[in-house]
Amino acid sequence: MSDVESVERVIPAVPEAIFALLADPSRHHEIDGSGTVRDAKDAPERLTLGSTFGMAMHQGFGYSMENTVVEFEDGRRIAWQTRMPKPIISKLIGGRIWRYELEPVEGGTLVRESWDISQEQIKLLVAPMRGKTRKSMEATLARIEEVVTRDAG
Repeated sequence: MSDVESVERVIPAVPEAIFALLADPSRHHEIDGSGTVRDAKDAPERLTLGSTFGMAMHQGFGYSMENTVVEFEDGRRIAWQTRMPKPIISKLIGGRIWRYELEPVEGGTLVRESWDISQEQIKLLVAPMRGKTRKSMEATLARIEEVVTRDAG
């Protein structure tokens, strides 16, 4: 089985509008389809390659993640790698990459979101989340569409 799970959706908006939303960590809670993302902490207004930002999370209990932008092509591709801020826990959990790729197509932008666990510390701990993660990513793409079309209107 692949270490990468991806979903796609054509969103009726230009890539620049979608990318602006993705590159603003203070708005990630608006688009998160899993319901776990809360608030950005120590985040720049706009992400670039190498940017770091924290994220307050909640999934039954509150916790934090630290993120580093590891891929960046302005307007086309952005990815960040997540790690737990506590060194002991980060040896067990962390390293997955959340990637968004944008491609202009007729009718808008093809948006591909990927969950890449190739760098995860212990893949067996997170691999069972694949199905639930896929559903959450599909919900995220729907929310991105809602937000960018609302913002444009």
